Amino acid sequence: MDELAHYRQAGPITTLAGAPAALLDGLPADPVALCAVAHGLVIQPADASRAGVAADRLAEKDVRPAADLLGGLGGLDPRPLTAPRPATARVVGTCRHFAVLATALLRHAGVPARARCGFGTYFQPGRGLDHWVLEYWNGDRFVRLDPETLGTDLVEAPEDLAPGLFLTGGEAWQRYRAGEIDAQHFGVPGYADNWGPAEIRGNAIRDLAALAGYEMLPWDEWGRMTASYAGGTGPDYDELLDRVAAATADGSPAAVTACYRTADLAVPTELRPA
Repeated sequence: MDELAHYRQAGPITTLAGAPAALLDGLPADPVALCAVAHGLVIQPADASRAGVAADRLAEKDVRPAADLLGGLGGLDPRPLTAPRPATARVVGTCRHFAVLATALLRHAGVPARARCGFGTYFQPGRGLDHWVLEYWNGDRFVRLDPETLGTDLVEAPEDLAPGLFLTGGEAWQRYRAGEIDAQHFGVPGYADNWGPAEIRGNAIRDLAALAGYEMLPWDEWGRMTASYAGGTGPDYDELLDRVAAATADGSPAAVTACYRTADLAVPTELRPA
């Protein structure tokens, strides 16, 4: 399978099979407009609490499959996704959910797209914060777009992010290995243990999994990730991460699949959708 066909095809997480069909009526054909629809479907947990969303709904952030997210959205408001939704009718999720839903909608429309896990450098000066965006094929190149910040002034041109504004986990790893960034400035706000090389390693592996069809939650850990966070890995793991970074930079199905099948990198059965 060639690269564009691979990223046009829905995977286990981005398939919309079983989702309420009525929700998909009237979706725009333009990729940016389609991502703008996804922008209006998700609300961050902190914003949800302030908006009066019931506390028991915060568990929605743990939902992985896009079809299940759409099922939840349909239960909150059965109108097509293009209809404006109040905060309480949006699914509670993270940047990952914005990216996965937008990727799923783009693939449903036949547009090659892929969710990317890494770090946004536009939230805090001098910091790379844990973040997910997507890339879609515009006919000439893969355009890097942040569906969560579309329509906001948080970053200039979120529909076509300038180089360096977002680094995939692999890109951040390569810069760290080259001595170009301080890994201690890359991590998850509010979590003191989730900064440094281990967080970059984790996001590089999550990015590889996403390209392989498993867009996992930001806090999912498998393989040697937990040991890495505890400082229990050594040079052999770093060399493995060098290969991960190379495969995700290549992006071809052959490179991604060959690397993903390596021990410690494939998502375990218990984390995959049934």
